[in-house]
Amino acid sequence: MSSTDVVELILQDHRRMEDLFRTMRNVEADRAAALAEFADLLIAHACAEEDEVYPALRRYKNVDGDDVDHSVHEHREANEALLALLEVGDTASEEWQDKLEELVTAVNHHADEEERTLLNDARENVSDDRRAELGRAFKESRAQYLKDGCGGVENVRKLVADADD
Repeated sequence: MSSTDVVELILQDHRRMEDLFRTMRNVEADRAAALAEFADLLIAHACAEEDEVYPALRRYKNVDGDDVDHSVHEHREANEALLALLEVGDTASEEWQDKLEELVTAVNHHADEEERTLLNDARENVSDDRRAELGRAFKESRAQYLKDGCGGVENVRKLVADADD
């Protein structure tokens, strides 16, 4: 049975993103397919966190609201880096490689910080039952974003533009 603990679900997504980075770095792999899966996963994951998880965590006095705000800011940075990579046509080009490394840096920095701050705070301060509720809401929201093809370049462009407003 798969976990419904929101912390475990978020960690599973982080590990899958790392796997996809390895695939995208592999010159023999289908980099475009890996990028398409990664884009959908990153956007669905971040949007579901912002819709379902972050607002709930903000309500806990032992969860730092500044950490939540910082995570939202880092989602914006990751979206910008993702868009830059999506807009490079040739997956064999030096530019693609450079933009991929910028994306890897942004996402890995965020995942590392989130795991050390927000997720540990959630483990310590949020009951198992509540984490399971949040996990179900996160999974449902994430699934809807994935169903809607949220990682397409036009949607990512819109998310980046909306964040600038």
